Amino acid sequence: MIADDNNFPNRIICLTEESVETLFLLGKGHLIKGVSAFVKRPEEACKLPKISFFTTSNYDKILSHKPDLILGYSDIQKDIARDLIELGQNVFISNHRSLASILDYILMLARIVGDEASGIKLITELQDKMREAREFTKTLQKRPRVYFEEWDNPQISGIKWVSELIELCGGVDINSDKSDGFLAKERFVTNDDIIEKNPDIIFGCWCGKKVKINDFYQRDGYENISAIKNKQVFELEPEIFLQPGPAPIIAGIDILIDYFKNYTKEIK
Repeated sequence: MIADDNNFPNRIICLTEESVETLFLLGKGHLIKGVSAFVKRPEEACKLPKISFFTTSNYDKILSHKPDLILGYSDIQKDIARDLIELGQNVFISNHRSLASILDYILMLARIVGDEASGIKLITELQDKMREAREFTKTLQKRPRVYFEEWDNPQISGIKWVSELIELCGGVDINSDKSDGFLAKERFVTNDDIIEKNPDIIFGCWCGKKVKINDFYQRDGYENISAIKNKQVFELEPEIFLQPGPAPIIAGIDILIDYFKNYTKEIK
């Protein structure tokens, strides 16, 4: 089926969050006909029909919107993609994991919807934001050691773009060596790992559920960790940090810089 005279899609289903925010920032939000139940950015996207969770989708709802393109993310959605392809749908699954590949994804999506110029403009704005973070990092007298926890049981440390973001903003990701792990199980950590690496700041950012800050203070052996002693344990919003789109750069950088600024003031 030809979507329109220019052969660009005009009825898009988004199975995850990053494509939604990207399309709105490109001025193409009107193309979206259905979104993930986890979408929170931008606010107007929350009013769109909910057709999917991360690992399950309502195929009847998706088909009822007569999409000409379905966008998803990661190997975790491979079964959904397979089912939708068997139902005759056009499906594109991205699998990017780094800050650089987020920018590549934005440009690719801009080209898919026929607006490369807007994609280049958005990327330039994001690169400017990243430069601001690098300049801030140069001002830090001490770079705090950071433990970012993506899940609590089993304990999973931050994915590549999160690790890069922490380092970009002036932190030192204590598990950066694990961030390249393609599968979540490659980023598993233990309490002994965290105790040994002694982070100055702990960020909990549990995908799909609220962080229980007190849990960190009750873990065996954590009483000797600097972050626990100095009460430097915080919750970060998964809709900002765990989506591989513009949000970690647009909003995440400011959030991390504020935490690192406050930490620097408190240790003086």
